[in-house]
Amino acid sequence: MKKTIITVVGKDSVGIIAKVCTYLAENQVNILDISQTITGGYFNMMMITDISGSSKKFDELSDELDGIGEEIGVVIKLQREEIFVKMHRI
Repeated sequence: MKKTIITVVGKDSVGIIAKVCTYLAENQVNILDISQTITGGYFNMMMITDISGSSKKFDELSDELDGIGEEIGVVIKLQREEIFVKMHRI
């Protein structure tokens, strides 16, 4: 299993979840856990995913998610789980 963390942040609009989840499904990225909130008109979503089923490499998935984020007006970041954990450990 290759766990990754995906974060999506930006002004709320229709279709953010659909666009991101459709891309993940089309690329055989499994969503293991998902949390999302909308506060004051701003959208925030965090997903734990498994990219081991995807034929695409981490960097390619990351670049394509960046592009989707630009297209829909949000910031999408893909991070390896081990790096995410180390960055957020106190």
